[in-house]
Amino acid sequence: MDTIIRKLTASPEDEEIYEQAAQIIRRGGLVAFPTETVYGLGADGMSEDAARKIYAAKGRPSDNPLILHIADREGLDCITYKVTEKADRLIRSFWPGPLTLIFEKKEGVPLCITGGLETVAVRMPSHPAARELIRKSGTAIAAPSANTSGRPSPTMAEHVMEDMAGRIDMLLDGGSVGIGLESTIVDMTVDPPMLLRPGYITVAMLKEVIGELQMDPSLMGKIAPNITPKAPGMKYRHYAPKAELTIVEGELDKVAEAIECLAAEKRHQGYRTGIIATEETRKFYHGGDIRVIGTRQDEETIARHLFAVLREFDDLGVQYIFSEAFSQQDLGQAIMNRLIKASGHQIIRL
Repeated sequence: MDTIIRKLTASPEDEEIYEQAAQIIRRGGLVAFPTETVYGLGADGMSEDAARKIYAAKGRPSDNPLILHIADREGLDCITYKVTEKADRLIRSFWPGPLTLIFEKKEGVPLCITGGLETVAVRMPSHPAARELIRKSGTAIAAPSANTSGRPSPTMAEHVMEDMAGRIDMLLDGGSVGIGLESTIVDMTVDPPMLLRPGYITVAMLKEVIGELQMDPSLMGKIAPNITPKAPGMKYRHYAPKAELTIVEGELDKVAEAIECLAAEKRHQGYRTGIIATEETRKFYHGGDIRVIGTRQDEETIARHLFAVLREFDDLGVQYIFSEAFSQQDLGQAIMNRLIKASGHQIIRL
């Protein structure tokens, strides 16, 4: 199929674009659209046939759950029959925004959306384009990231077209996204609630609202192969570039020295190398493709640029990537979670 691309301009002319996209959703088609986190690949979340199209377009394992996106609080009533007091506190604090909550699902939610589980992931995005598309479609929209399964998530419309051209009906081009990492995911079906995926809404922010919070063991490790994940990004290699990615962790000067040596050795062997550096360490690197992802004083810039840098290395034909590790506190926890998943847990600790 030919993918229709429509550019959003935040003007009255967008009304016709949203209506066209909503008609595609209602007919069971696929529409990629911007959110405040990454671009999502949307379909009617209450239709099994539409959900299967998402899995097919992405090449996504069927036991990897999808997130349902709603435009208002009333939309949650069609999805779950149980919202705990703690869940309500999080909703009032962080919705609309980059927070996904896991609930027990109502019967009408298709099992193919939930990976066969009786729980469902729900989010209310804050991006105006996402919310307008959901409203006009008249249904909850199932929307994983709009990339082929396992690749770095798309933060620009161009990234979506690299992976999805000809696989989806329409792309709403809203420019670059703001956050650059997928939403925080918290399981509200257990008490204390459990963090399943870190994101922009940090552990400290969550604890300030609900108190005690469990950490899923797979956050920085691997999930057992016989376990069905409750949320996206838990079980399979995700966010991965085509190159082999290695993270180096330790004191910053020693990390830079080790990365410089590792990259030089690979270049000597004839391979093209990429280095993920920061403004603080750029001076230590002298060969290969070096990309400064931001400053360690501003983790938001690092988060915003991470996936775009990984995709840029793909475009350059880089074969080995070496990245500095980051703090595992606050937003750094989410950055490291994505890097660890992208590397297939390949970490050198000095």
